[in-house]
Amino acid sequence: MGERVLQYLGMPGPWADDKFEPSDHYTTKIGGLPDWPVPQFPSTIAYLLRCASCQSNLCLVAQVYAPISVKSLKIEERVIYIFGCLAPECGKSPSSWRAFRVQKLGSACEEVGCGAASPVSALKGDLWTFGSGEEGDDGSGEDFDLEELGKALSAAASLASHSKKQMNNQNAKTTVKHLPLSLETKVVSVDTPVLPCFYTYTQEEPSTREVTVVSSSHCQDSDPEEAWENEGYEYDRTWNADRTYLKFKKLLDAFPEQCFRYAYGGKPLLATAKVENSGTCKHCGGSRLYEMQLMPPLLYFLQEGANDCQKYLLDNWNWMTLVVFTCSKSCSHIVDEEKLNIEGWIVAEEAVCIQFEESLQESVHKDYFS
Repeated sequence: MGERVLQYLGMPGPWADDKFEPSDHYTTKIGGLPDWPVPQFPSTIAYLLRCASCQSNLCLVAQVYAPISVKSLKIEERVIYIFGCLAPECGKSPSSWRAFRVQKLGSACEEVGCGAASPVSALKGDLWTFGSGEEGDDGSGEDFDLEELGKALSAAASLASHSKKQMNNQNAKTTVKHLPLSLETKVVSVDTPVLPCFYTYTQEEPSTREVTVVSSSHCQDSDPEEAWENEGYEYDRTWNADRTYLKFKKLLDAFPEQCFRYAYGGKPLLATAKVENSGTCKHCGGSRLYEMQLMPPLLYFLQEGANDCQKYLLDNWNWMTLVVFTCSKSCSHIVDEEKLNIEGWIVAEEAVCIQFEESLQESVHKDYFS
């Protein structure tokens, strides 16, 4: 019997002081400007960051630090960037959404022969797989090395401070001092839209049985004045309801602020039974697997932080979920090596599949988000 792939939920954290606030590529966030690992990225891949439909500049929707730590593959330096087009006519066009996998060459290795990892590296590698039983959990009951764990936590705290929101000028200056030079000298084109920015934190989603309990508890404890209150929707009594959609809504209701879901090699939470073919990797020809998806609450929070002009444009983004499939080998084979190998980092475009609500579900969707 195969091990359960853990599902992680990206939950909303603090808003950035400014939508242009710089951070680093280890930061997971919604909106703002992309934090590239090296300063040459913006000029080198500018042609990729355009809408295939209208040729407008795309805006960053999500940046997710996504190291891999599974039995056959370990990649520490790896980030997923998702971009979208704000043009009114492009919201429903699949070609207006693009996802890129950026990873460092030489950061991937087989599990056997990788050698000892530093405390920080070990912690990064387990970001999405901690407690999954895939590594470091052989059931033998061996004690943790508390000294090494302490070092790892200390190093991780130091790393996190680079992107932590600062509340006063003195702390802000300290943060900038430690940021890479590329982050201090960002130049933004006036033609590039920038969405409101907030940071996220992750939490593990419980099993389906536990979700049922959580969902029931949420219904009882929720404040009737909250914007994300449960509307008393009864799954089993809905006429002509689609079972796929009911599962989608049930898991969304259990954690109604989830902005994205992450489960490398797991299964997507579909809003409709109709699924697009993710195709094969255009770089190595290998199969693709599910890695993550954006969820409707992300749109709600962007609306909350947007100005009037952007709110109008964001109204055109009415998808139920946006699913990202990536190369199952997380390959480093690149077609255009001169353009897509930047200072030892490769850029690979991955597949984005979009699902919209169906006509029978339209009223339910509108009521839920009203």
